[in-house]
Amino acid sequence: MTVELQHRTTSWGAMRSRVAGTARPQFPEVVVVHGLAVANYLEPAVRELGAWTRAHLVELPGFSGSADPPHPMDVGDHADAVTEWLAAAELDDVVLVGHSSGTQVAAHVAVREPDLVRAVVLASPTMDPAYRSMRRVLLAWRRNHGLEPPELDVQHTPDRQRAGLRRVRHALAVHLRDRLEDTVERVAQPVLVLHGDRDRLCTEAWARELGERAANGRFRSVPGAHSFVWTAPAAWSAPIAELARAG
Repeated sequence: MTVELQHRTTSWGAMRSRVAGTARPQFPEVVVVHGLAVANYLEPAVRELGAWTRAHLVELPGFSGSADPPHPMDVGDHADAVTEWLAAAELDDVVLVGHSSGTQVAAHVAVREPDLVRAVVLASPTMDPAYRSMRRVLLAWRRNHGLEPPELDVQHTPDRQRAGLRRVRHALAVHLRDRLEDTVERVAQPVLVLHGDRDRLCTEAWARELGERAANGRFRSVPGAHSFVWTAPAAWSAPIAELARAG
């Protein structure tokens, strides 16, 4: 499947997106927000979504192929950038999907712009209170890293080099301060929480709790560690399509 690169202007700089698939009247389009500082790893999973709708992988300012922002951004700023991107792309009524730290951004967008978002997917959500300190989250990342395939690092390296260590550290710090469990309580749209059954960055208990805290939440376990979207890119396609139909 061909992936098209697009660039759209926002007040945070030009934002790049990768687009797969074709819009279909029976399904909403899907917009995916990537994890901390990296986006390449999600392209196979976005292609899977593109088999039944048009799917967009949005690259946040300062990361992957998007331009540098005018100043360091926090989670709320990232939500503003995604909202601006949705307006520039003339998209509404989308299924908004976040993976890892992208779940925190997606939840904020859904709260702020309920008319733009039909449903929300929190895949491998962060930051779990069990690991909500720099030391604990890095230790959890190390444990999870041992469960991921070596080729995942190959995908991450160009994105991490492009971002730079200072920006990555800043992004991690601001996401550690953001409480997804509080945000999800204000999400009115249907919420699907996807949790890898070997994830060491997000406990199953907390992932289930997020689904329970949402006004209209549900939980689904999928095979894999934190980056199950890389090891099993098709694993999220059917649950997201089911949510899209129901939403």
